[in-house]
Amino acid sequence: MEKKVIVKEAKLDFVQKLYVWELFKGICITGAHFVKNLVSLLAFTFKLRKDRGGVVTIYYPEERRPVPTVSRTRHRLMQRDDGSPKCVACMMCETICPCYCIHIEPAESPDPAIEKYPARFEIDILRCCFCGLCAEACPEDAIRMDTGVVEFSVYDRFSSENYLDKEYLLNSIPRLSGHPRHHGWETDKYPGETVEVSK
Repeated sequence: MEKKVIVKEAKLDFVQKLYVWELFKGICITGAHFVKNLVSLLAFTFKLRKDRGGVVTIYYPEERRPVPTVSRTRHRLMQRDDGSPKCVACMMCETICPCYCIHIEPAESPDPAIEKYPARFEIDILRCCFCGLCAEACPEDAIRMDTGVVEFSVYDRFSSENYLDKEYLLNSIPRLSGHPRHHGWETDKYPGETVEVSK
C-alpha cells in the first residue's frame, strides 16, 4: 500500500515576504543574548557575582565541563573475582544495538560452571550512538557505560583507537569528570560495584 504525503505550503503576507520584520526580530533576539551575557560577564569580572552565568565559552582544554555521574560515556566490561569477563556471550547487547557497532565471537568456556565466554568482543565507537541499550539489556551486568570518558577525538578516522577490543574494555578504569583518576584502586581489576570517591 502506497502512502501519500500531503505538503501544505505556508502563505506569507506582504510584510513577511519583505523579511524586514523577521530580520528585526532576529536582531532583537541576538542583541538580547549579547547584552545579557555581557552584563553577566562584567558582574563576574568586578566580583559582583560568584559565577559567570549566561552562555560563556568554556576554555577547552584548560577548562572542562563536568560530566554528570549518570551520563552514558565510553564502555567497559566488568570482571569476576578471578579476572575473567562477566560476559557470557549471550549476544543480547549485539542484538539490541541499533547501530550494529558491537561484535561478539563466542567460544566454549573452560570453566564448567560457565557455558560460553566472548573470545572476541569489539565495539566500533564511530558507529555507537551511546544510547545505553547494551548496558540495559545485559542480564549479567557485564557491560557498563560509566567510565566518564567523553573525549573521542582522533586524527585518523580509521585509527585503531576507534575500535575497542576485549582487553581494552576489561581494563577501562572509571574516571571522575573526564580526568584520569584511579579512584584509589590498587589494581585495574574491578569486582563490579560502584565506588564512592572522596575529593
